[in-house]
Parts: sequence; C-alpha cells; structure tokens
Amino acid sequence: MNDVLADYAAAATPELIAGYDALPPEQIYAAVLDLLPRPPARIADIGAGTGRDAAWLAEQGHRVLAVEPVREFREAGAALHGDRIEWLDDQLPDLAKLQQHGSFDLVMLCAVWHHLDTAGRARAVPALAQATAPGGQLILSLRHDPAPDRGTFPAPPEEAIELASAAGFDLTRRAETESVHPVSRANGVRWTWLVLTKDASG
Repeated sequence: MNDVLADYAAAATPELIAGYDALPPEQIYAAVLDLLPRPPARIADIGAGTGRDAAWLAEQGHRVLAVEPVREFREAGAALHGDRIEWLDDQLPDLAKLQQHGSFDLVMLCAVWHHLDTAGRARAVPALAQATAPGGQLILSLRHDPAPDRGTFPAPPEEAIELASAAGFDLTRRAETESVHPVSRANGVRWTWLVLTKDASG
C-alpha cells in the first residue's frame, strides 16, 4: 500500500487532479444512487482523493469526513472545495485514526478496494465494520481490469461479500457497471458495486 500511495503522490499533477474532479458523481454512483442515505447523514469517504464525492455529498446536506492519506490530494481538495468537508489523514487497512471519530451512517470506498491484497482486505473489513453504525451501510466499488496496473489486485465480489458477512453485514445490492471514465471504458474496465448493510443490533 505504501508504494501505491507514493505513486499517487508522484502522479498528483494539476492535470490529473482536474480530470479526477471533473468526473460526475451522479454517473459514478448511478447503480446505488437510490440507496444513499437521506441528509443529514454522517458519511466517511475512505480514499477520498481530491474530495470530489465528499463535496458532492456535502452539498446535499450530509456531514462528510474525507479520509485520504496522500497529502497532495488533501491539499488540492482543500483548495478546490474549501471547508465544506472535513479531512483526515488516515489509511487502510487499519484506519486507526478513523476509529476515534465514532460511527457513520455510510462508509464508502470508491475505486479503492483493488489496491488492497487479500491480507489487507481481511484486516480492513473489521475496521470498516467498527466505523459503520448499526443499520448503516458500507458501499464498495470493485474494479475489474483486463490489464491491471502495478499495485492492484483482482477484486472478486464473492471475497468481499464473505468478509463483510463475517463482520455483520448483509448484502443489499450487487450491480455490474461499465467504467464512467472514457479511456478506462475503452480498455474494458468494469466495476462491481456492493451495498452492504450492517446488522441493526450492532
């Protein structure tokens, strides 16, 4: 994971940041849009990048904590989105600092899961479960790439569902989509979206 973060820090050019922030969240989350909580909800966006999705959710009236370990992205996000969102320097798989912020109605990881290997995912899910309030939701997007980059791993949905089930989550939705990014779509990248609901009893 540290190598992945270093790669992202090195690649955090103004062009990359502008391109990332220009992607429309309404299209990205189309497969799960109807399951997002009504505002005001407390949301943790894990691996928030430049805060594109966090700012979009904050505009809807949610209280959003953007969790991002890459300093260059946090600084760019603060410049782009001002004080609409709160930032936290923390990282998967353990999310040690996040645990000090209580629980959230929604915990989301968009385009992050494929950067964790099998052992990292097994460590991450209990931390994500701890951060999710009883009855709250965990949303994962799983990337499927015919030509994966360095620092990425296959992301079988069944593995994620099994880990989440062991941590007290039930599968609410599974949806398969094409990539919103035109280049990724042309390269055959697809996504599986999982919405997982934590047992209301905690």
